[in-house]
Amino acid sequence: MSISATAAIRILGATAHPTAARVTQTAQNLVMDLEDADCRARFLIRDRDGKFPALFDTVLTETGIKVVLSGIKMPRMNSIMERWVQTCRRELLDRTLIWNQRHTWA
Repeated sequence: MSISATAAIRILGATAHPTAARVTQTAQNLVMDLEDADCRARFLIRDRDGKFPALFDTVLTETGIKVVLSGIKMPRMNSIMERWVQTCRRELLDRTLIWNQRHTWA
């Protein structure tokens, strides 16, 4: 599996302790980032974690991005997403140089 030439991954920020406010701010950052890049996203796939407030979905829906929730009790979905994440790591993150603690995901 490889990422197609038309696919793009946006990394806007990560934290070990996300909150509903931070997740909503990340959605707003995504919208601004896409506008700045003159780019359009059609879908955002997310899980059903309680840290995603209704405002998160509203911010994206208002810009035309359809929020797709992951399925309930779908054992194969996790394995498919794990393979996708591994592909992203191999093709993107394995080529990333981290200088210090500030550049890590924590």
